[in-house]
Amino acid sequence: MIGIFLTGTVLISCGLIFNRNRAISYVLVCAYIALLWGLGLYEWFHVNDVELGFFRTDSLGLLLLLALCLVALPALFHGFRYLEKHNTDETPHSKGLFFGAMVLLISACAMAYLSDHIAVTWIFTEITTLSASVLIYHHRNIRALEGVWKYVFLCAISITFIYVGILFLSLSMKKAGLTDMSFGSLYDNRTLLDPYWLKLSFLFIFTGFTVKFGLVPMYTAGIDAKDKAPAPAGALLSSILMNLGFISVYRMYGIMAHTPLQSWATIIMIISGGLSVFVAAVYMTRIKNIKRMLAYSSIEHMGLVVLGLSAGGIGVYAAILHVLLHTFVKPALFFQYNQIYWVYQSKSINDVGNYFKFNKTGAIVVLLAFFSATAMPPSGLFVSEFLIFQSLLEAHLLPLLILVIVLLTLIIWGFGSNTFKLLFTPPATIDESAVPAISPWESFSQFALLALSVYLAYNPPVELVTLIQEAVKLVQ
Repeated sequence: MIGIFLTGTVLISCGLIFNRNRAISYVLVCAYIALLWGLGLYEWFHVNDVELGFFRTDSLGLLLLLALCLVALPALFHGFRYLEKHNTDETPHSKGLFFGAMVLLISACAMAYLSDHIAVTWIFTEITTLSASVLIYHHRNIRALEGVWKYVFLCAISITFIYVGILFLSLSMKKAGLTDMSFGSLYDNRTLLDPYWLKLSFLFIFTGFTVKFGLVPMYTAGIDAKDKAPAPAGALLSSILMNLGFISVYRMYGIMAHTPLQSWATIIMIISGGLSVFVAAVYMTRIKNIKRMLAYSSIEHMGLVVLGLSAGGIGVYAAILHVLLHTFVKPALFFQYNQIYWVYQSKSINDVGNYFKFNKTGAIVVLLAFFSATAMPPSGLFVSEFLIFQSLLEAHLLPLLILVIVLLTLIIWGFGSNTFKLLFTPPATIDESAVPAISPWESFSQFALLALSVYLAYNPPVELVTLIQEAVKLVQ
């Protein structure tokens, strides 16, 4: 199935790039959605089957693939709405590039989830960089050029770090007489790996993947990317692309977790996670750019995920659940941003206000999404965040827990002050006669995603719990 999916992806992407007919573009995108969902359904019934020698669907990969399938549908839909209604100066060429790049980005993330080989994961990670760069540069202005240049530069450094880490990993395997770099082989022979080279390998690979994961030290690339890219693309960058970084780090940590190096790797991740939450708190208390605020919110959540993973115990389960729920919550905010910008023609919080007056349905989405993103009850993220706090307490990391709670309080204050300014405070200047009428149906996908995050947290299906528990066994 993966061979069919990759072939179909290339053909559909090329068709979108070179096609100039609107109807054919619709057909190609619908065909891709069918192909993607077909892949998800096939992998559901073929867990742990090896395909093409380099791919094997484990429980975590399947979870993230199914989440990707759910998010890709509204992302492509809102992509069409953005290009045809919100950004009417598009050309057939720019539309083709946009959707071709989105298809490649989604497919590369899907293949990285299913990859059972560290080098293959590295290849598809590089493909996400190239496809994301096209989306970031979509507006083709000086700010987009600055954003894509920073993104490509930092991603080039990070991909080099990962490559060096793979070389160190091969050296640790060489002393053990191993040649197979699949994750399955590495897990089975983890006690034979040379500790010195394995330590260096984890350090470089972890650092390299922080650019996708959205963690200190490489987090800055993602902030500029989500700010400059169109909102539907930003939704993908803040969800499925960050999940690629998570699953890659998780699999490497799974190797370290069953060696004497676990405590050392845990310290590295705690430092990165703690600093990520700190950075998010510092910027979110002062930031005025709505899209960058959403981007820093993602940094906060990924920092919490790493802290839960580092703490162990129930924290590993909570980290996976948190990633899954965040995959649905954050795109809802980015999709809604399209409507916000359409009303005010600005991304600055100083230029917006009284959103309830101009778009009641969208304002309800913003309010619900604020509670969801800040993990306030009844947000689904409240459940996973509470479990992460519990794991930090059980791991006797009380000072770290107190610090994180203080930082999260600052984040809620910064996020909340901007959100309520958008919803209730009158804007400085606005021509109300020029405000377009927005259909309530534009917000349907956001309600659905937020409702799904709550449902999965408070009433998780047995299959979901089983898959997460299977994934937890990798590190425990």
